[in-house]
Amino acid sequence: MIFTRNSNLNDSVFGASYEPICKVIESKAEAWKKEAPSRLIFNMEKSKHYAERMTGMTGMDGFKPVPNGGGAPKDMMQESYSKAFVHHTWKDSFELDKESIDDAVTINLKKKPQAFIDGFYRTRELFAATLLNGAIGNTSVAFKGSTFDTTAADGLSMFNTAHTSKLGYGVQSNAFANPFSVDDLGLVATAMQNYKGDNDEKLAVKPDTIIIPNIATLKNAVFAAIGSDKDPDTANNGYNYQCGLWNVIINPYWDTTSPYWIVMSSDYNKNYGGAVWFDRMELEVKASEDPDTWNMKWTGMARFTASFFDWRAFAVGGYASGSTLS
Repeated sequence: MIFTRNSNLNDSVFGASYEPICKVIESKAEAWKKEAPSRLIFNMEKSKHYAERMTGMTGMDGFKPVPNGGGAPKDMMQESYSKAFVHHTWKDSFELDKESIDDAVTINLKKKPQAFIDGFYRTRELFAATLLNGAIGNTSVAFKGSTFDTTAADGLSMFNTAHTSKLGYGVQSNAFANPFSVDDLGLVATAMQNYKGDNDEKLAVKPDTIIIPNIATLKNAVFAAIGSDKDPDTANNGYNYQCGLWNVIINPYWDTTSPYWIVMSSDYNKNYGGAVWFDRMELEVKASEDPDTWNMKWTGMARFTASFFDWRAFAVGGYASGSTLS
């Protein structure tokens, strides 16, 4: 975060208020960063350009046996799907009236800066959650009056039943109708482990994280399924192999009443870019004096974007229009 101020803020009244307000904003920002679920789901990257383009490569055919003294066969790989991520500009502002600053009204000098920075980081979390929810069967989603892309690199919605291969090796699904249960968790995880790359190669994806909205019945079902080494569906002492395998992210910003549940491979997401976030311009906060009102005006600006690339990092369950695993 970058702070700047105009020279006309150097007088005794405004100058004395500037640093304490900066401290309020900084401390609030640090608190948000520690608790942000978006940082656990999206790969956070820096950007230095108007837009970023991601591209993948198909796999190779692999090693082959050769006769004694034989040469190495020439393997081939080519560019897979690519996708551009264009940055968006985000702005907001607030004012502190001259009278409050003169009178050192502490509640105003803290409350407005806190609300301002809360608004910025809450917007980021809501944006991330809206993308995640909108990607279930949709190629775009509306957020705060603008439309944002929710496709994977193949041009289909991030969660789709018919994802394509660049080399034409058939279709695959990462959108499933199965409601959450310990058995269905196993089915979805197995489907992910069987995902293939564009060259029809087995990828051995390792799912390890469950992402759910803040729905009480779904939370109960998830923790019952993974929290005990005994079979949660019977009264016997059958072993529950799901115990100890999973991390759980409960996203309170994911605003849905649908019982969606998402399974993520954190390694695959990190290595191949499932959900990607680019920060072009960190939040910059500028203070100045409004010549008409004599108030102290704070404005904030940032540039960032987020979307999806490789669908194989995720799978969703509980989606009525999805495939059914059995």
